[in-house]
Amino acid sequence: MTPRRPGRTQARDLERYASLFADRTTVMKSSPMRDLMALTARPEVISLAGGLPDTSTFPAEDFAKLMSHLGARETARALQYGPTEGVTEIKRAIVQVMAAEGTEVDEDDILPTTGGQQVIDLVCKTLVDPGDVIIAEAPTYPGAVPTFAAYQAEVIQIEMDSDGMRIDVLEETLERLDREGRRPKFIYTIPNFQNPAGVTMSLPRRRRLVDIAHERELLVLEDNPYGLLRYEGEPIPSLYSMDGGEFVIYLGTFSKILSPGVRVGWSAAPRPVLQKMNIGKASTDLCSSPLNQLFVAEYFASGQWPVYMDELRALYHRRRDVLLDALAKNLPAEASWTRPDGGLFIWATLPDGLDTTDLLAKALSRNVAFVPGRAAFMDGRGGTSMRLNFSGVSDERIVEGVRRIGEVVHEQVDLLGSLTGRRPGAVPRPAQPAAEPAGQRPADPALENVLQLPRRDGDDAATRRSSS
Repeated sequence: MTPRRPGRTQARDLERYASLFADRTTVMKSSPMRDLMALTARPEVISLAGGLPDTSTFPAEDFAKLMSHLGARETARALQYGPTEGVTEIKRAIVQVMAAEGTEVDEDDILPTTGGQQVIDLVCKTLVDPGDVIIAEAPTYPGAVPTFAAYQAEVIQIEMDSDGMRIDVLEETLERLDREGRRPKFIYTIPNFQNPAGVTMSLPRRRRLVDIAHERELLVLEDNPYGLLRYEGEPIPSLYSMDGGEFVIYLGTFSKILSPGVRVGWSAAPRPVLQKMNIGKASTDLCSSPLNQLFVAEYFASGQWPVYMDELRALYHRRRDVLLDALAKNLPAEASWTRPDGGLFIWATLPDGLDTTDLLAKALSRNVAFVPGRAAFMDGRGGTSMRLNFSGVSDERIVEGVRRIGEVVHEQVDLLGSLTGRRPGAVPRPAQPAAEPAGQRPADPALENVLQLPRRDGDDAATRRSSS
């Protein structure tokens, strides 16, 4: 190893290479989840930050048996380059998974990818020039924020309530862009158990969004990693199934329903778009791992996955309830949070005057982590909110992690109260019921005001809020 020359500093190194960097590097951002990975990997840290499924639930003997079968029959093929457009077996598995959600798709309309994240990157690579407009929800998936920034897009975020993206605000925004002579390249939405908000887009809003896509010939990127992780309520049709494959680009992944380590996702899209994405993928990684694709296909062909999905849903349902109960016991009365019917995340909003970016540093000193709300916005909003994950943490660690977060929050509330003479966020509120037992809804749905956003008259589902 060549020794580093003495006297050189990181700042000087950056200056030496600065003129070589592409302009896009000035706006590129790191992922907050990736930044936390090194810290949260320490065993003493309770991480409510990552979007980690519980991979410990996958039976080791099943993994060994599947790999043994694969090795006996497909060693040479699994270790060789594969087609960019994916192996046939994985497409059959994808058709099977999408059918389980009531979505029919043709194998020729599918592009397997290296995880779902690559779909977001390929859609941006295919559609976005610097300065182009992307419309996303507010808040949006924190992992998409660095990708949008890297392609130098202007991201306009549309506020949400308990029924998902506010379609009335979306239409107003589209009309304003029309007047400015600007057309969005695509609308990005996570309709099921949204990451990070946990809310689900209602059926009427889905219908209207698909209608808007057809009326305006706008593409919609439907990110659906969590659709099969519903443990309450009735499934709602996907945007892709309602659209018929004309304007909706579907993003799916095996990361949440099998394992993120296999790094296999997919896109289903209109064929002209899919062809361009396939070319873009070839220039990025040549092909996704044939070994991983064949392993996933082997697992889904075995017929074991419906039972495993039932076990995952039961596990995550219980852990969600544990987290809701812990929040009710440990956060101030002025705090609020969402109550998802599935998925992996809860979005908590703290009293005004607190900043979760600052709170994270204090929480980490007590060996607990979460994702600060600002990571889900492009413009610095979300300072009072945080994303909490419950899927990859045991019941006991959820309870202890929230207890530590609650201590930090109450300390900051007391500090700000002593400085300002009033309790942060203390505003007149309706009388609230006592905390419900874990897993039960509050008796009065009107007190479940998700994201603390006002609702419009005539919306089609009750607002949800859980609080102490």
